[in-house]
Amino acid sequence: MDTAVALVQAYLHINGYFTVCEYPVVEQRGRKTRSATDIDVLAFRYPGAGRELRQRGRRRVEGVVRFAPDPGLGAPDTDADMIVGEVKEGRAHFNEAAHDPLVIAAALARFGCCRPDHARVLAQQIVEEGSARTHHGHVVRMVAFGGRGEPREVAGRQRVSLEHVVGFLTAWLEEEWGTLHATQLKQPGLDVLALLHKCGWSARSGP
Repeated sequence: MDTAVALVQAYLHINGYFTVCEYPVVEQRGRKTRSATDIDVLAFRYPGAGRELRQRGRRRVEGVVRFAPDPGLGAPDTDADMIVGEVKEGRAHFNEAAHDPLVIAAALARFGCCRPDHARVLAQQIVEEGSARTHHGHVVRMVAFGGRGEPREVAGRQRVSLEHVVGFLTAWLEEEWGTLHATQLKQPGLDVLALLHKCGWSARSGP
């Protein structure tokens, strides 16, 4: 998996999203097939996402608490949220293929969020406006990750910088280090940042 994609996947996981990364979209024309594009990340979050809490000195789970995702993501407060994401190491932007309604419709079909005929109509609205609401009531949005700077919305599409992603993950690791320091993290992006943290590196202060 691409390193930048792995970092974005970790960021979305911490914010309560289920993810599918580097999802291939294949186009068929007659007897020929070709790769139309790879969608860097598809993510879905239920509005009631939360974390299990453990009291200090006890092993049993004490309860589940809801939490608000990072405001930089621009996620809705009370609705399920689906992200069709593009990840760039440079400036955050969408590939030409990401503006193809057929590609977006394929992404919607991957999650089974709506009927095929509705997916095509919904995809057209997403391409034109950057987001749409399905007949089930959840929101589907295009989000571009990359570059530097504060998260912002441009032409109806959310942009979140990799600088912000790394800063958020680093702050989360520092906050939760008392629990995580003895844990083997299986998520590649988070595992790299945890190793750097063990070596004394911080996104705010450097080595």
